[in-house]
Amino acid sequence: MSPRDIQAPDIFAPSVQLNLNIRGLGLSATLAINERSAALMKQGRKVSKLGLGQSPFPVPDIMQKALRDNAFQKDYLPVQGLYGLREKICGYLQRTQGLDFDPEDILIGPGSKELMFLLQLVYYGDLLIPTPSWVSYAPQAQIIGRPIRWLPTAPENGLGVTPQVLHDACQNDPDRPRLLILNSPGNPTGTAYTPDQMLAIAEAAREHRLLLLSDEIYGGVQFDGRHQSAARYYRGGTIISDGISKWAGAGGWRLGFFAFPKSLSWLKDAMAAAASETYTSVSAPIQHAAKVAFEGGPEMELYLHRSRQVLEALASFVTDQLTDAGARVNPIRGGFYAFPNFDPVSEKLHARGIVTSEQLCERLLEETGVATLPGSAFGRPDTELSLRLAFVDFDGELALRALSNGETLDEAFLNRHCPRVMEGIRAMAQWARG
Repeated sequence: MSPRDIQAPDIFAPSVQLNLNIRGLGLSATLAINERSAALMKQGRKVSKLGLGQSPFPVPDIMQKALRDNAFQKDYLPVQGLYGLREKICGYLQRTQGLDFDPEDILIGPGSKELMFLLQLVYYGDLLIPTPSWVSYAPQAQIIGRPIRWLPTAPENGLGVTPQVLHDACQNDPDRPRLLILNSPGNPTGTAYTPDQMLAIAEAAREHRLLLLSDEIYGGVQFDGRHQSAARYYRGGTIISDGISKWAGAGGWRLGFFAFPKSLSWLKDAMAAAASETYTSVSAPIQHAAKVAFEGGPEMELYLHRSRQVLEALASFVTDQLTDAGARVNPIRGGFYAFPNFDPVSEKLHARGIVTSEQLCERLLEETGVATLPGSAFGRPDTELSLRLAFVDFDGELALRALSNGETLDEAFLNRHCPRVMEGIRAMAQWARG
């Protein structure tokens, strides 16, 4: 008998060995749509890839140079992260938010996503998240076995959390530990809370002793450049989560950070202990190179300014086109997402056999070549005809170069430098009209 003929024992069957918390989970929806889009393109199909939310802009030149210059760095770094990088992050938070942190308050991780997972692993509490929310918050809680409470939102509040919703969620069993995640500017909605809204949420969070994770990964691409951290309003109970994937175009670098108030140093230490037994430390060359991103300066500021200009112009186009086609579009104040709701034209869509958000996205892809994600992937009801689109399928380097050469940022500019996004949105609007 050859080795290939030896059968695995029944104890290795998936139904026996797979952790109950993992069963039923597939590939993350955002990654799955990207792979499916690529497969269709290999078949010769024309696809507007509006599914995966990856920054279209290049990593800034000064960061690329810093990475080349630090390619020789080979040593394991401290679990909490390179001290010099943590110093730069403290300077970044002081400069952009007026918040004082020490390097000891910062924890560096291989992307903020991994840090969020470790937080839920070491902190025993229910997860409170708005619906809609980013696709990985709830699955992480499911993997770890944490209870999930979806918080209802309404269009008139920009699909954001309100104090009343928090009161309703916490009134029963008020002493129960709970983790609230706020994402502003938000994925999938583009929502950015106003200072008054943030203050009201902070007061409710303080009243109910919530641990607040402020996911600020899109803060650098809030269109008005005035992103405000929740930590300004709820200092002792807020952990700031940020990184370089969205505002510095460096998703593949896999570097994020958490900033903890002194009152939560025990939680930071627990996460660092878990990190020491899992990923050990983040890539040394990446940490050394990332210092220039957080240091700021004229080149980084110009890069951010131009990136915001392009994204804001695209957000305006998306809003106008889809609103004109009958959809309800949440105001987009940052990032590169829209979350249109086609319920206002549901009668026409139902007549075409489209009654769920998954069917909506499937038919869009098949009939127009526009790849999006269903609202149900973000916690919305299956029968709500909503979807998330990411207006990022363009060459950001060429767009930034055109701005630097003095081109006017108008619809003609977007047609020249963002053609797949423009064509995809027009096709979606035309398709929705029937």
